[in-house]
Amino acid sequence: MANTLVKDYQVNSRKHTEMVSSTLITFFLALGALAMVIPFVWMVSTSFDNDALFNIPFPPRFYPKLLTLDNYRLAFTNVSMLKYMFNSLLVAVGTILISLLSAIMSGYALSKINFKGRNVILLLALSTMMIPGEVTMTSRFFLFDKLGLADSYWAFWLPASAYVFGTFFAKQYIDSIPDSLRESALIDGAGELRIAFQIYMPLCGALIATLTILLFLGSWNDFLWPLIILSSPEKYTLQLGIALFSYNQGLNEMPAIRMATTVICIIPILILYLFLQRYIVESIALTGLKQ
Repeated sequence: MANTLVKDYQVNSRKHTEMVSSTLITFFLALGALAMVIPFVWMVSTSFDNDALFNIPFPPRFYPKLLTLDNYRLAFTNVSMLKYMFNSLLVAVGTILISLLSAIMSGYALSKINFKGRNVILLLALSTMMIPGEVTMTSRFFLFDKLGLADSYWAFWLPASAYVFGTFFAKQYIDSIPDSLRESALIDGAGELRIAFQIYMPLCGALIATLTILLFLGSWNDFLWPLIILSSPEKYTLQLGIALFSYNQGLNEMPAIRMATTVICIIPILILYLFLQRYIVESIALTGLKQ
């Protein structure tokens, strides 16, 4: 009887501890989510507030006092948003395609093809990730300038062919796919390129979706490299165009329009994330493999 009471007490105590831990974790996660959501809600509210056109009210309001769409109309009127968005999209799509192709092919080779020096190549590639991009930015500019590729989108696309993080990520992902698929294909007479593209790449849906989100975020939000390499206003990306036009046309004195342009910048990122989030889950389920 005493042993039963002790066991019941231990079980109840464990359940109580787990419940308290779960409640605390949920509470702190909710606080973190609230801290991230509040600035976004305030930004969206201000972008629709005609009362905040020239002066942001304090304390901050989380609802527009005078609801209007004029801030967005003025944003498109004062800033060539569609043109800059097209330029940014062109840069992002080229960067994503080249980076994904490079990452998956090199990751497949490092994962499945046994050749001499494979680990050394991977180690050397990973060591380059310790060098900040700002350190090599000046040398990259002079290199592209000597090649005649300055003020060209090739200055964005060519470096994308050496996507080291993507290579490492792809290798780790492809490592989890059985070697028996490649061995069976080799017996049937398939070459390495055909195996990589027709067998392994369809199983890398989660990998492709994840890298696409990361690459798009990096390319879409990039400001420093476009500022250095681009000199023609008609080639400006979205971040660069908004910053320069904000300075030249006095948009810094119109915070509501700045908020509107920021919301416009965020919309493509949200759409891409919401679209690919579903495919990440589906691609893992459809592979039929235990990751």
